[in-house]
Amino acid sequence: MDKQTAQGDYANVKEDLQVLRDDIAALSKTVADGHRDRANSLKDEISRETRSVLDQLRKRGDEALNRATEAGSKSVESVEHKIEERPFLSIILMFLAGIIVGKMLDR
Repeated sequence: MDKQTAQGDYANVKEDLQVLRDDIAALSKTVADGHRDRANSLKDEISRETRSVLDQLRKRGDEALNRATEAGSKSVESVEHKIEERPFLSIILMFLAGIIVGKMLDR
Protein backbone atom coordinates (compact mmCIF):
# COMPACT_ATOMS: atom_id res chain seq x y z
CA MET A 1 0.00 0.00 0.00
CA ASP A 2 2.88 2.25 0.59
CA LYS A 3 3.78 2.10 -3.07
CA GLN A 4 0.21 2.90 -4.14
CA THR A 5 0.04 5.82 -1.75
CA ALA A 6 3.31 7.17 -3.11
CA GLN A 7 2.02 6.80 -6.67
CA GLY A 8 -1.24 8.53 -5.68
CA ASP A 9 0.67 11.34 -4.03
CA TYR A 10 2.88 11.64 -7.12
CA ALA A 11 -0.21 11.81 -9.34
CA ASN A 12 -1.77 14.47 -7.07
CA VAL A 13 1.44 16.52 -7.09
CA LYS A 14 1.62 16.14 -10.87
CA GLU A 15 -2.00 17.36 -11.22
CA ASP A 16 -1.35 20.23 -8.82
CA LEU A 17 1.71 21.26 -10.83
CA GLN A 18 -0.30 21.18 -14.05
CA VAL A 19 -3.05 23.30 -12.45
CA LEU A 20 -0.37 25.69 -11.18
CA ARG A 21 1.15 25.92 -14.68
CA ASP A 22 -2.27 26.63 -16.17
CA ASP A 23 -2.96 29.27 -13.52
CA ILE A 24 0.43 30.93 -14.14
CA ALA A 25 -0.20 30.90 -17.89
CA ALA A 26 -3.64 32.45 -17.40
CA LEU A 27 -2.22 35.04 -15.00
CA SER A 28 0.57 35.89 -17.42
CA LYS A 29 -1.95 36.32 -20.24
CA THR A 30 -4.14 38.53 -18.04
CA VAL A 31 -1.18 40.70 -17.01
CA ALA A 32 0.02 40.98 -20.62
CA ASP A 33 -3.49 41.92 -21.79
CA GLY A 34 -3.73 44.50 -19.00
CA HIS A 35 -0.40 46.03 -19.99
CA ARG A 36 -1.43 46.06 -23.64
CA ASP A 37 -4.73 47.74 -22.79
CA ARG A 38 -2.98 50.29 -20.59
CA ALA A 39 -0.41 51.00 -23.31
CA ASN A 40 -3.17 51.50 -25.87
CA SER A 41 -5.02 53.77 -23.47
CA LEU A 42 -1.88 55.85 -22.88
CA LYS A 43 -1.21 56.00 -26.60
CA ASP A 44 -4.74 57.29 -27.24
CA GLU A 45 -4.41 59.85 -24.45
CA ILE A 46 -1.07 61.07 -25.80
CA SER A 47 -2.55 61.34 -29.29
CA ARG A 48 -5.47 63.41 -27.99
CA GLU A 49 -3.18 65.71 -26.01
CA THR A 50 -0.84 66.12 -28.98
CA ARG A 51 -3.73 67.02 -31.28
CA SER A 52 -4.99 69.51 -28.70
CA VAL A 53 -1.58 71.19 -28.38
CA LEU A 54 -1.15 71.30 -32.17
CA ASP A 55 -4.60 72.85 -32.57
CA GLN A 56 -3.74 75.51 -29.98
CA LEU A 57 -0.43 76.26 -31.71
CA ARG A 58 -2.14 76.46 -35.08
CA LYS A 59 -4.75 78.84 -33.67
CA ARG A 60 -2.09 81.08 -32.10
CA GLY A 61 -0.07 81.02 -35.32
CA ASP A 62 -3.12 82.01 -37.35
CA GLU A 63 -3.90 84.83 -34.93
CA ALA A 64 -0.30 86.11 -35.10
CA LEU A 65 -0.36 85.92 -38.89
CA ASN A 66 -3.63 87.85 -39.02
CA ARG A 67 -2.24 90.55 -36.70
CA ALA A 68 0.92 90.82 -38.79
CA THR A 69 -1.10 91.00 -42.01
CA GLU A 70 -3.33 93.73 -40.58
CA ALA A 71 -0.32 95.71 -39.34
CA GLY A 72 1.37 95.36 -42.73
CA SER A 73 -1.76 96.49 -44.53
CA LYS A 74 -2.08 99.52 -42.26
CA SER A 75 1.57 100.41 -42.83
CA VAL A 76 1.19 100.15 -46.60
CA GLU A 77 -1.94 102.30 -46.49
CA SER A 78 -0.15 104.86 -44.32
CA VAL A 79 2.80 105.01 -46.72
CA GLU A 80 0.47 105.31 -49.71
CA HIS A 81 -1.39 108.13 -47.99
CA LYS A 82 1.86 109.98 -47.20
CA ILE A 83 3.00 109.59 -50.82
CA GLU A 84 -0.33 110.92 -52.08
CA GLU A 85 -0.10 113.92 -49.73
CA ARG A 86 3.47 114.87 -50.81
CA PRO A 87 4.37 113.23 -54.12
CA PHE A 88 7.34 115.47 -54.91
CA LEU A 89 8.93 114.99 -51.46
CA SER A 90 8.39 111.23 -51.77
CA ILE A 91 10.18 111.14 -55.13
CA ILE A 92 13.14 113.09 -53.71
CA LEU A 93 13.36 110.81 -50.67
CA MET A 94 13.29 107.68 -52.85
CA PHE A 95 15.98 109.16 -55.09
CA LEU A 96 18.20 109.88 -52.07
CA ALA A 97 17.57 106.42 -50.62
CA GLY A 98 18.59 104.92 -53.98
CA ILE A 99 21.83 106.92 -53.99
CA ILE A 100 22.64 105.83 -50.41
CA VAL A 101 21.97 102.17 -51.17
CA GLY A 102 24.01 102.44 -54.37
CA LYS A 103 26.98 103.91 -52.48
CA MET A 104 26.75 101.18 -49.85
CA LEU A 105 26.74 98.46 -52.51
CA ASP A 106 29.73 99.98 -54.32
CA ARG A 107 31.98 99.25 -51.31
